[in-house]
Amino acid sequence: MPKDLDTGTPAGLNWAGNLAYSAARIEQPTSIDEIAHVARTAGHVKVLGSRHSFNDVADTDGVALSLETMPGDLVIDPDAHIARVPAGWRYGRLARALDERGWALSALASLPHISVAGAVATGTHGSGDAVGSLATAVAGLELIDSAGVLRRLGRGDTGFEGAVVSLGMLGVIVRVELDIMPAYEMTQTVYDAPRWDAVLADFDAVTGAGDSVSLFTSWRNPQTFDQAWVKTRGAAPLELAGARRASGPRHPIPGADPAPATAQGGESGRWFERLPHFRLEFTPSAGDELQSEYLVPRGRALEALERLRSLAGQIAPLAMITEVRTIAADTLWLSGAYGRDTVGIHFTWQPREAEVRALLPRIEDELLPLGARPHWGKLFTVDAEWMPRLYPRWDDFRELTRALDPRGAFRNAYSERMGL
Repeated sequence: MPKDLDTGTPAGLNWAGNLAYSAARIEQPTSIDEIAHVARTAGHVKVLGSRHSFNDVADTDGVALSLETMPGDLVIDPDAHIARVPAGWRYGRLARALDERGWALSALASLPHISVAGAVATGTHGSGDAVGSLATAVAGLELIDSAGVLRRLGRGDTGFEGAVVSLGMLGVIVRVELDIMPAYEMTQTVYDAPRWDAVLADFDAVTGAGDSVSLFTSWRNPQTFDQAWVKTRGAAPLELAGARRASGPRHPIPGADPAPATAQGGESGRWFERLPHFRLEFTPSAGDELQSEYLVPRGRALEALERLRSLAGQIAPLAMITEVRTIAADTLWLSGAYGRDTVGIHFTWQPREAEVRALLPRIEDELLPLGARPHWGKLFTVDAEWMPRLYPRWDDFRELTRALDPRGAFRNAYSERMGL
């Protein structure tokens, strides 16, 4: 499933290897002045984070910037419970640095290898009924606009709620301010084969069984999910939806080597060693996969899952696994959870892109009428016609991009397809 994002990825390819970036050149600035010069003088600019997008959201025909070599330190304001973080840092690095100083985040994604700014800008999330996406922890942003001017936007500022999940369209994010909390411990418990009907009959109880709950299905057994993973600071239930605790460690993909997975079995550990599904230090030997995700209003989630179950015969031959997670509502304009509690339905596909792309319209035909929003960094076929219907603040975001980037330096082919 995942592979190490710090090594083994050619500079011109994304993580999955399904996209070759079209940038004329890639630069690694080491100062704010260097970034400002590129932003001011290049025709088009985009920032490459950990390259974990499966589409061309971060592509450009101009200059691609990598912020991995930018100097900078973690700065903590203990009174405000805010951490000021270099935008190019990976969450794994940030989590360890926070924990060493007695602090933590409320959520992490399944991979700790992804960059802070890239994950925030695309609305990436973890799981939890009461937990928002990673972007909801953002208290402030510092960015360099297309005039080379360093700007700061903080909560309460005009346009802030449009600037957080921004698809990299407003400027080069150089620092991110994040809400933090005192460090904590938690456990992770896996349950084998929770019954499908039992999950849907008491969905709130299942997703509320821990601080973070994930359901996994390969679509091969219409009667059960493959697994449920419960991460909690409290006590995990003895059984869940008719399923008992797993007898040993598991990988999200049934039968796969569980070595890359974080510790399970109810063993207590540090928050950053339980919230992700995968260990930061592990370098898997394989990671050839594609991903899609659709973010469905929680009130329509059970209908969405049943609609997908009717397509199980078409999904199963291409899917490695599908993960179901919950995300709390937020007020960020382009967030998948804007204005509503949300359920994310995430597909990890075999690397058969033509076949996956042929299937996606069938999935979207079922989910879009329910209000599903595609994850910005993954594969989907939704076009510009749908976007204003899915995002109530769509026009406001377009106006914000024109205000901060009047010459369109941060637009690209992706934004054009989206009608931005």
